[in-house]
Amino acid sequence: MKSIKLTDEELATMSYDDVAYMILENNKKKMKIQDLFKEVIKTMHLDDSAFENHLADFFELLSTDKKFIMLENGYWDLKINHSTKIVIDDDDEDEIIEEETEDEETEDEDINYDEEVIDDDDTEDELKDLVIMDESEESEPA
Repeated sequence: MKSIKLTDEELATMSYDDVAYMILENNKKKMKIQDLFKEVIKTMHLDDSAFENHLADFFELLSTDKKFIMLENGYWDLKINHSTKIVIDDDDEDEIIEEETEDEETEDEDINYDEEVIDDDDTEDELKDLVIMDESEESEPA
């Protein structure tokens, strides 16, 4: 394994993922996360307790950084070293279209029509005894 030589000034400005990127780039091979983090710790001149205390943080960092890719069996590598294969399947598109038409049909079935028609005349009968008063009429005693 090739070791990376960095000055203390360079190391002070670098994060775990920066160093991990350099290690994977120089070694040109995938590594298990534990081995990769041990190399990061060694390169950054940190003590062994940093490994135990920050391994979970390192995993989260690699998981969220788009420069890295997790491979099978706990191996990690740089994403640029792996090509992604995009497969377009016409059958999937047909299924989506069929699902959409099914949804449209169910929407029509869900419409609830009220057979009872509200008669506006009943509302007028309820309001026939209603009296509208001005503010001046409210303050006068009856």
